[in-house]
Amino acid sequence: MESPSPSPSPPRPSTQTPAAALREDCWSEDATHTLIEAWGDRYLDLNRGNLRQRHWQEVAAAVNARHATSASSKSFRSDIQCKNRIDTLKKKYKIEKAKATDFNSTTAAAAAYISAWPFFASLDSLLGSSFPKPSTAAPRRSTPPWNLSTPVPVGPRTHKRPAPSPAIDSFFRRNFTAAAAAEEDGDVSDSWSKEEKEVEKIGYREVAQAIERFGEIYERVEGAKQKQMMELEKQRMQFTKDLECHRMQLLLETQVQLQKIKRARRQCQNGYS
Repeated sequence: MESPSPSPSPPRPSTQTPAAALREDCWSEDATHTLIEAWGDRYLDLNRGNLRQRHWQEVAAAVNARHATSASSKSFRSDIQCKNRIDTLKKKYKIEKAKATDFNSTTAAAAAYISAWPFFASLDSLLGSSFPKPSTAAPRRSTPPWNLSTPVPVGPRTHKRPAPSPAIDSFFRRNFTAAAAAEEDGDVSDSWSKEEKEVEKIGYREVAQAIERFGEIYERVEGAKQKQMMELEKQRMQFTKDLECHRMQLLLETQVQLQKIKRARRQCQNGYS
């Protein structure tokens, strides 16, 4: 018998404690629905591809336009907070999807799994195509007990392997679903971390090139300054040498003139005597 689908309930009042209300990453149910709607539109526009930073900024603007009273309010969301919230919702959805797949594979088709999580339907319409659809298991046939007195017909041997039991099949299907969900979540996180690493590499490369150019310019300036200092030192030494030679020449000429004057005085004194 198919269980009736739950009717949409009105938004419930917040039951957060004062300690939880102080957290900046606390999301209400209405804000989360708005986030899923804004993210889903851009997710489908990109053909279910990864959102860039400008897309996340648009998603944050859409959420803040409906639920943020001011830029300093606790309800104001940044693009990083919106991305982290979507990643958390994806992980929760994958857990719920694995439960639904396991439930539908081990029960009759009429008793479909209904998740009590309020965001499952919205995310399933966006992410449901990326998961394998649950397959309904065929009902088991009751086999009568073997009569030991009845001869068992023996046919030709074949190399076909026996089909796995439904319990083993369900175990492997559940593990495969969980592994696929973890792998996809790792792909989303890896793609975002790869983009951040590429941006960091480009930034480091530009800084290294700028430092290298600065080093070359500094080396040329220092070389020119050293050369100029050497030229100035040569000029100073040459000027000092020339000045010293000129001073010695003046002293010699002065001594010669004095000797001439003394000789002339002696000759005059001898003539008068």
